[in-house]
Amino acid sequence: MAYIDLQNELPGIRGLMAYSPDTARPLNELAEQLLRNNENSLSRGERELIATFVSYKNDCFFCQNVHGALAGYYLNLDIRGIDTIKENHSIAPISEKMKALLEIAAAVQKGGKHVHEKHIATARKEGATDREIHDTVLIAAAFCMYNRYVDGLSTWAPEDRQFYVDRAPVRAAEGYINTPLNINK
Repeated sequence: MAYIDLQNELPGIRGLMAYSPDTARPLNELAEQLLRNNENSLSRGERELIATFVSYKNDCFFCQNVHGALAGYYLNLDIRGIDTIKENHSIAPISEKMKALLEIAAAVQKGGKHVHEKHIATARKEGATDREIHDTVLIAAAFCMYNRYVDGLSTWAPEDRQFYVDRAPVRAAEGYINTPLNINK
């Protein structure tokens, strides 16, 4: 049960957004821009993977499963594949560039000053552009905020991870702006 009366039964950030539509709007617009903007050399799946990875590092069950399911949907990976990346990205079957970007995301998750020139140099060596590095840092920072919002108010989350996988195609089609708040849809 959430720490405050959200006046709805929606899980995770969806309940918070229904409770506070005025703050939901800019938060959803930010997620849409970061994770779905087509003018980005990182795929939607790669950007969702960064969000998943940071949410895992922050132990935010709701966010890591919502975004993990979306990353899996876009990247054609099952739950186990996403779990492998979250648990040990350095040996996961992803590109060296993605491994380097996830290292940057992990550093941001600890705190901005944990990102060092060596992280940036490694990402560049693996082919990351300045825009990809920028977006990785911003996605990681934003998801620290989203995770703390969800968990700081103790929202609930469906425990069955298949629930998130089953909803991923709908979430991918709807995006983050003007999505229905009905959890059963």
